[in-house]
Amino acid sequence: MNNNKLYKPMYLRNNIISCLIILLIFSCSEEKVDADILITNGTVYNGTDKASSNALIAIKDDKIVFVGNEGDVKITATKTIDAKGLIVSPGFIDPHTHADREYKDKKTAHNLPFMMQGITTTIVGNDGDSFYPAKKYQRLYSEQGIGTNAVQLIGHHEILKAVIGKSNVEPTPDDIAKMQELMQKEMDAGAFGMSTGLYYAPGSYTSTDEVIALAEIVAKNGGVYDTHLRDESSNTIGLVASVQEAIQIGRQAKLPIHISHIKCLGVDVWHQSDSIIKIIEAARKEGIEITANQYPYDASGTSLNAAVSPRWAESGGKDSLLYRAFNPKLKERIFEETRNNIRRRGGAEKLLVVKCNNATYLGKTLQQISELLNIPPEQAVYPVLETGYVRVASFNMNPDDIHNFMKQDWVVTGSDGNTGHPRKYGTFPRKYHKYVKQDSIVDMATFINGSTSKTANIFRIPKRGQIKEGYYADIIIFNPETFRDIADYKDAFQYAEGLEYSIINGKVSIEKGEFTGLLNGKVLKKK
Repeated sequence: MNNNKLYKPMYLRNNIISCLIILLIFSCSEEKVDADILITNGTVYNGTDKASSNALIAIKDDKIVFVGNEGDVKITATKTIDAKGLIVSPGFIDPHTHADREYKDKKTAHNLPFMMQGITTTIVGNDGDSFYPAKKYQRLYSEQGIGTNAVQLIGHHEILKAVIGKSNVEPTPDDIAKMQELMQKEMDAGAFGMSTGLYYAPGSYTSTDEVIALAEIVAKNGGVYDTHLRDESSNTIGLVASVQEAIQIGRQAKLPIHISHIKCLGVDVWHQSDSIIKIIEAARKEGIEITANQYPYDASGTSLNAAVSPRWAESGGKDSLLYRAFNPKLKERIFEETRNNIRRRGGAEKLLVVKCNNATYLGKTLQQISELLNIPPEQAVYPVLETGYVRVASFNMNPDDIHNFMKQDWVVTGSDGNTGHPRKYGTFPRKYHKYVKQDSIVDMATFINGSTSKTANIFRIPKRGQIKEGYYADIIIFNPETFRDIADYKDAFQYAEGLEYSIINGKVSIEKGEFTGLLNGKVLKKK
């Protein structure tokens, strides 16, 4: 018998068995992922990197459970979204929204003006104004549901009003101690920090040291200080001094400082962006954490009285302002200061009324109203204010300053969304469409990173703002050809276009451009 003839078949058989065993081992070791949602074929920006990828993204419950290549895993998903030709991004985080006004009303709690922009998380309680106390509104939002996630800041004004009211009164040491106690309670409730509106009454009456006393409580709790500067123009201490004040608060209280909607507002401070950037860069090198947000518009939006009335005349509230404006002993001084404030904003033709109870004034400039009433613009302000709450769009910014701030790596996107201004419906898609796609002021990754992970890091929001395994599944998918703002100053109430999907906490809120009706947002609390 030839042993070689027996050996060869046995040898081949053993090799085949070995190969089968190896294949079986690899087959058994292949990672298997059970997912609720699988996103395929998209151009993925993860929120931190400069380059995109074609990664698969798997979602289970409210978390991202896989990000990677198709060959690495075997994924079984209940729902698959084919994102071919689309951009996949972390959901946008808006650091300045006033969206709490939407959340508190069941009819608007979906927060669609923000959601349709790709926003999945909003910071609320800005400019020193918040719904107080925090716990009350946490319960309300949780019980009735909200469309997007909410991060609460505690408004400085609410603490002031609770202790000393709205008048220009210097607090005693006991008053300061009471304010600190209230601030601690709000931080204990899960607030992420405090906000100030030092331009607005009653915050404008507060000294820097008083603000620092409250900021120190926030610092002890790991919170953030968000501020509308005392002066964005030349109304009181000036823009440069106001930035320096914010830095001083950060330095002494030892906490992060975030400047809301950084700008050079009005003709007196145009082209000061270079100086402001140098001051902030020097503070950052010193070790002070200072950042800012910016909306991509050349018009700000605020109340008419805040825009042009003297702060001292507002002590006690709007009724007190109107009383003084018609007081023979005070009105000339008020008119003179109002006239100068109108000049700072570029003139009466640059102030457009976008919200007013009297339809006669709505949609008109202050110059047109002045001509209608046949009185000077500075006097026309006050009959208009008698009709109730009045908002204006104030066209007061220079494109050079807008571009200069936008290019800084410490500036993120924020809407300051408010009724009557198109930024409430259009900020994020406008920044993409105009400043990324059309004008190439920033690139795609810079836009996305500055609308997601950077904002999450600034406000210490854990596990949001990135497409990363273990992070919460807040993900948007938009069409790069059609993603754009529609709202303008003639009609500020138009939803943005081009958002195909929004996934919030692992659940689909926008599908194929339409709202699903689900309120998937949560109130986030600082731990």
